[in-house]
Amino acid sequence: MSAAETEQLDDGPLGRLALSRSTVDRATARRADGAWVEAAWADPRSRVLVVSDSQALVRSADGRPELVFISSAEAPEGTKFLLGVDTDDVAYFGVSVPGGVSRVRSGEDDVQPMSLRQVGAVLSDRDAGLLTHAVALANWHDTHTHCPRDGTPTVPAPAGHVTTCPTDGSEHFPRLDPAVIMLVTDPDDRCLLARNALWPKGRMSVLAGFVEPGESAEHAVAREVFEETAITVGHIRYLGSQPWPMPRSLMLGFQAAAPGGQRITVDAEEIGEARWFTREEMLAAIGTGELAVAPTSSIARRLIEFWYGGHLPDGSGSWTAPAR
Repeated sequence: MSAAETEQLDDGPLGRLALSRSTVDRATARRADGAWVEAAWADPRSRVLVVSDSQALVRSADGRPELVFISSAEAPEGTKFLLGVDTDDVAYFGVSVPGGVSRVRSGEDDVQPMSLRQVGAVLSDRDAGLLTHAVALANWHDTHTHCPRDGTPTVPAPAGHVTTCPTDGSEHFPRLDPAVIMLVTDPDDRCLLARNALWPKGRMSVLAGFVEPGESAEHAVAREVFEETAITVGHIRYLGSQPWPMPRSLMLGFQAAAPGGQRITVDAEEIGEARWFTREEMLAAIGTGELAVAPTSSIARRLIEFWYGGHLPDGSGSWTAPAR
């Protein structure tokens, strides 16, 4: 899909999600052309983004962070993959390296490694799309190095979007784990938030969980809400999606309605607590530091703000636990 076609997509009820933005054509028709990929890699105009452990080098440009790209001649050894081509016919590649990106020489003093979780929401549309794409492919290559059939080390294709087993010829593609994440409201238009049992007091988010084999996303919404809170829901509707490649999720956002008169019951091993919030209660709790909601890079934050009706302050609390 070209950048122009991407811009014409309907953003949906949630608007433009932080990690769903992109302006670079993914050049899918070029991936199977090994000669073109190698020529593009050798082109001095091509730009390379080095990633490691979901991090890349970032500089500040006029007060806004932007990614640091290098030439292919400067690129370190690692697994490389094609990210796409822009409207000026400049190709973008990613390279996954072990040991962190801080060892990459950028020639600049104001450069530091930052994670997709930290910086994804404030990057430009181009950079957010490229970093999300690169992190997703890097995480796959780093964790799927052998054929699942016979254990032979696989060989990446030139564009890096498929690997092949040299023993049996089987092809292997990036793994993606669909997960549902849901805004649950009750007849009083309150929002249900929960705290993972491993999170500190005060950190809460909307409920989420993985789709099981043979299960629809809508059934997963109802199942996960009931399993985690003993609340039954209906009137489930899809709102939007966002990649969350840490390591390989696609978050499918839904809204669900809970009939009144139900009692929340949580399994303390997975969910530490869950409660209903009015808008006034949520805003007050954030203001006092008693509540910290998910970060702006996550679809969880967008779902909460969709219900709230506007942007919420970050407050004095912090969020360092994984959010989706």
